[in-house]
Amino acid sequence: MLLVNCLGKISRLMKFIFLLLIIVTTFISCKKDNVKGVIIGINLIEHQSLSENKRLDTIIKSTLKGNHNSLRRLNHFPCNGGASCYDKGYIITQIIYKMKENQFIQMVEKLDKKELYGIEEYIDTGLEYGDNDYDGKMDNKDFKNEFPTLYKIITEKK
Repeated sequence: MLLVNCLGKISRLMKFIFLLLIIVTTFISCKKDNVKGVIIGINLIEHQSLSENKRLDTIIKSTLKGNHNSLRRLNHFPCNGGASCYDKGYIITQIIYKMKENQFIQMVEKLDKKELYGIEEYIDTGLEYGDNDYDGKMDNKDFKNEFPTLYKIITEKK
């Protein structure tokens, strides 16, 4: 009888550990859709692996701290074309709004001409198709009007 009671307790303990393992694994393996208030669009999330999502998380955090090399990595981060790249543009415009234009300019000034073409295109896309004012609608804003100083610096440097 004692053996049956012990086996029953071990069985319940094993079930509990297994359930706990499933719960922990589920939470650890989830992709992030928001990093420090910067929204990652669903199209980009769906086209990236868990490791790419974690790498993007790190890149966004570092870019928000003013690291120009992280901005470079964000510029080259794979988006696989189409709507995923619109999402990447939206990430960049959200970063500009969070950092403010002048701080973003300090990073841009450290990039080379070739990189500026990509940044410019992503900003254009992020302003046009992103929801930077979080009202549920695409903004359809113009780079030249929204960030005039940044626009001037990028176009003169290219």
